[in-house]
Amino acid sequence: MEGRLHPALRELSDAVLAVAAQRSVDEVLQGLVDRARELAGARYAALGIPDGDGGFSRFLVAGMSEKLIARLGPLPRTHGMLGAMLDGPAPYRTRDIHQDPRFRGWWPSGHPDMRSFLGVPIVAPEGVIGAFYLTEKEGADVFDDADQELIELLAAHAAIAITNARLYERSRELSMLSERNRLALELHDVVSQKLFGLVLTAESAATLIDRDRDAARAQVRRLQGLAQEALDELRSLVLELRPPELDRDGLCGTLTKHVELVRRLHGAHVELDLDAGVTAGGDRDREVLRVAQEALHNALRHADARRVRVSVRTDDGALVLEVADDGIGFDPHDAELRSRHLGLTSMEERARRIGGELHIDPTPGGGATVRLRAPRG
Repeated sequence: MEGRLHPALRELSDAVLAVAAQRSVDEVLQGLVDRARELAGARYAALGIPDGDGGFSRFLVAGMSEKLIARLGPLPRTHGMLGAMLDGPAPYRTRDIHQDPRFRGWWPSGHPDMRSFLGVPIVAPEGVIGAFYLTEKEGADVFDDADQELIELLAAHAAIAITNARLYERSRELSMLSERNRLALELHDVVSQKLFGLVLTAESAATLIDRDRDAARAQVRRLQGLAQEALDELRSLVLELRPPELDRDGLCGTLTKHVELVRRLHGAHVELDLDAGVTAGGDRDREVLRVAQEALHNALRHADARRVRVSVRTDDGALVLEVADDGIGFDPHDAELRSRHLGLTSMEERARRIGGELHIDPTPGGGATVRLRAPRG
């Protein structure tokens, strides 16, 4: 037992670290069921998450081929032994699952025969949130105490990992919702107003065309200008909707492309100063890029800036982003301003997500500087 426990605990530690590196719920679950199968020495393993309505929202397996999984058909229901492992926190193991009276219900034709069984619930503070199902102990007729102890330890970590993965996905969903809301406001506040102006100008031109041709021509020229502005705004919003190619181009490369497009769209002088020593930072770089985009957006659309300087450098291991403009300036603490422009709050939330510090400082004589200091990714 002792000779086996030390390497087993090391395997468990490796399993927990591997799972902790995942992000999505499905990635976490698949990592857990793969590790459970390895740790217990099982031929087959499964992990089920109930949907609260008599079925499984997720049921992932290990040890089965894709062809076999497809042959088994739809997800099982939470009945028989599958459901029994969700009724309470107690684990269960047996030499022959066929002998248990709870073994009934879901068993499609072509399903591999299974005898030895180990079931371990995954228990969170709110109750049982899932279960490990392991069958066909390899090299023995039954799962032993050490197998059960290992899977119980893994289940305790699994409860934390699943909860964290759910929170992470929920956070991403809320972030995406916030972005959609912000873009919807921009479409309403900027593009729809310009399109409304197009309609009024076109009506005015139509009225004047027979009475005052010079005035009509002036209105048509204004119509052309408004149409071009609306087109530029739409192009800019589409740019923000496109996913950044950070994995391929890195923060500096992606930011360079964004600034080049902003220069073409807005005709503003945007200076870019990038430190060649900036290294990749994963989620940190994504949030830094979004803050840079938002700060540029505010400077050009709301502050009427003609010159903007964007710089990215490293300072004592941290990444520092600065966006300084010569616009009309604003008070970052103005509650009314924040209610109309959600970008200020969005930048602050992004900074908090990566443990960074965001400062917005008005510049004497007009303009403002947005400064984000982000720790090493």
